[in-house]
Amino acid sequence: MSKRTLTEGFDDFLDRITPSSFETDAAKSHRASIEKCLKDNFGMKNFFRTGSFGNGTNISRFSDVDYFAVIPAVNLKKESSKSLSAIRDVLNTRFFSTNVRVNCPAVSLPFGTDAKEMTEVVPSYYIKDDYRGYQIYGIPDCNNGWMNASPVAHNAYVREKDNKLSNKLKQLIRLLKAWKYYCNVPILSFYLELRTTKCCETMDGIVYIYDIKHVFKYLYDCELSQMQDPMGISGYINPCRSDNQIEESMSKLSTALTRSEYALDAFNKNDIEKTFNYLDKIFDGNFPSYYK
Repeated sequence: MSKRTLTEGFDDFLDRITPSSFETDAAKSHRASIEKCLKDNFGMKNFFRTGSFGNGTNISRFSDVDYFAVIPAVNLKKESSKSLSAIRDVLNTRFFSTNVRVNCPAVSLPFGTDAKEMTEVVPSYYIKDDYRGYQIYGIPDCNNGWMNASPVAHNAYVREKDNKLSNKLKQLIRLLKAWKYYCNVPILSFYLELRTTKCCETMDGIVYIYDIKHVFKYLYDCELSQMQDPMGISGYINPCRSDNQIEESMSKLSTALTRSEYALDAFNKNDIEKTFNYLDKIFDGNFPSYYK
């Protein structure tokens, strides 16, 4: 029976968690009808993909599809919750068999039972281009107001670091997101992506077996505290939606950190089979087996 090298194990796992072209195309299937509905009812001017699908860090079967719906400010309410409700009502009329609901800062449209079939629409309005040329938008702040956001700026931040790290940063982010989804860790994906990038921004290279543990320790040591937006646009970025979720995430993070330390120790002792076993525990039984 042949055996996998650790490199093969990570490569096979990354292939498995990267969405196929079919899955990516399927995620676009409702775009045109959503776009028409929002243009007709709110005079929407632009509709573009954001989130992990837009940044190439999405996870097969788990990542939903996020869009910014850019609407003239005069067609939105001062209280963002009222705008979210109005958009929900219009989309619910168009997609009457779908349980359209508000999931701040977005309106969620679950077109199926899997997360990959979920589309989230974030209402926004254009504010300005900043001094670097990044478009800044106002989006719901989940406190009945509006906050600044710039998907283009945040994508550029991750992409720049990824290019410097031989295109391995986004793959490392995918590994962290796979842990989040497989283990039901309620850390927000946006926070996880930016924290991982911040953790790696001074590094010269990435080796997955070392740097999974490195990121887990970084997250644990900072106690999942709020993160200041590295692009200076969105203020502070929350790790979770509630204090209870932070507590749950810290518990699961502690377990993952311990297992990553055991995996690295086994690797340094050249016990590759045990390394695979601990990696499999980190990813809740979804990492490839040592034996092919």
